[in-house]
Amino acid sequence: MRKSKFLKTTIAVVLSGCFCATAFANPITLKVQCVSNDNDKYVYEMLQLALSYSKDKYTTLVDPANEKTLARTMSEVESGVTDIMWTATDREKEKAILPIRVPLYKGLFGYRVLLVNKDNLSKFNGVETLDDLRKLTLGQGSSWADTKILEANGFSVIKTMKYPSLIYMVDGGRFDAFPRGVHEPWEEIHTYSQLNLAVEPNIMLVYKMPFYLFVNKTNTNLASDIERGFNLAIADGSFDKHFYANHLVQAAIEHANMRNRKVFELTNPSLPDETPVDRHELWLDVSKL
Repeated sequence: MRKSKFLKTTIAVVLSGCFCATAFANPITLKVQCVSNDNDKYVYEMLQLALSYSKDKYTTLVDPANEKTLARTMSEVESGVTDIMWTATDREKEKAILPIRVPLYKGLFGYRVLLVNKDNLSKFNGVETLDDLRKLTLGQGSSWADTKILEANGFSVIKTMKYPSLIYMVDGGRFDAFPRGVHEPWEEIHTYSQLNLAVEPNIMLVYKMPFYLFVNKTNTNLASDIERGFNLAIADGSFDKHFYANHLVQAAIEHANMRNRKVFELTNPSLPDETPVDRHELWLDVSKL
């Protein structure tokens, strides 16, 4: 009797071990949006960091197509064609797709400097108030969260669907400035060195706008695993280590002069109520840079 019970237990343990081995040998393949620029590369590295805490449960397959609009990528996540994407959040996005509420750039996306044509720098010399700044035109992506924030704060915004068009449009004088996260324009000026671009040196727009990973609304297990991975990475220091090691972040700290700029604080009426604004470890403290 005891021998039979022991044999059954042994078989169960062996079968369980075989099942686990099989599971790890066949990880879940996640289809990830395209990785086409340095911002995407950083986010993809942070995704890999989060997934590393799930051991070998997942592997990733990056979409090779890099010409998709944000709207199309969102649609593909909603339909299940793509498993993971990243973008700045707002209420509409969080209704359609599921956010992992860990700001990948620690809120740095909400600190905005102005990419301009060098010949137009003098336009900004007399800007002292928000009303002065509102007299100038800004360029943004049609479906970007920033666009709604800027329009809600009274700015005239010229929109287009594709990001590269905005670079050429600001160079060509189609609008006065292209607001960029403080970590972004330095690499853009290098990439588009043939254009007459510069960063306006004195002005900074500031608003709360977290940049998240998103998954399909039904994929709660994946969202939970990613969030758990990020929280573990924050706790052991590896999240901040990766953040501060990124060359875009280092460029922002070195070149943006954030502490000495004239700050214009804007409201974000599209900021979801669930935004973890009270988790101070998730956000960058500019005063400590």
